[in-house]
Amino acid sequence: MRVRAILCGLLLTMSELSVGAGEKIVLKATPEISFAPAHLIVRAAIEPDPDNRAVEIVIDSSDFYRSSLIQLEGDQAPRTSVMEFRAVPGGNYEISARLLGQNGEPRAVARRRVDVIANGER
Repeated sequence: MRVRAILCGLLLTMSELSVGAGEKIVLKATPEISFAPAHLIVRAAIEPDPDNRAVEIVIDSSDFYRSSLIQLEGDQAPRTSVMEFRAVPGGNYEISARLLGQNGEPRAVARRRVDVIANGER
């Protein structure tokens, strides 16, 4: 019974992140609200395309910045790229995923907002 519940949860999570018609990239960041130091998981669902070369995932606030560049092999790349950010301090963050093409030109951008509450904030 527990295995069924886990599988149902995974299917629901995956269905939320599917790329829709006309969208090249969809972004999901969890949790959307957490306490510092936070462990954030960012998932980028990417529509397969021969021109896809990389996805850049950025987490940015007034006091904190991290980015990661994940190489893609066109339409042979996995549909979902996952990045984890650990020990994220308190702040209001914009998380973005930028899909890059052949010569590094941006093909699409997706954004999400995440709030990490610092200790002692109310």
